[in-house]
Amino acid sequence: MPLGSGHDGRQGTYVVRDIETETRHSFMYSDIVTEGFRTIRTGERVRFMVDPDNSERARYVIRLDLPDIEDYYR
Repeated sequence: MPLGSGHDGRQGTYVVRDIETETRHSFMYSDIVTEGFRTIRTGERVRFMVDPDNSERARYVIRLDLPDIEDYYR
């Protein structure tokens, strides 16, 4: 669930929901663990850790449904 806004309406702050507890946690694009461009699409499955200092924040967000790289070069 994206919140906030950025250049050209792109989202900068995201909200994820823990499917076990239904708890929502926010995170920024800088919390996404990946090489290259950091982005997440709405509805994409992720794995994350809850920040021990702030239970409302997600950290170390990892995308589980990575797109096929060939889809970007057609």
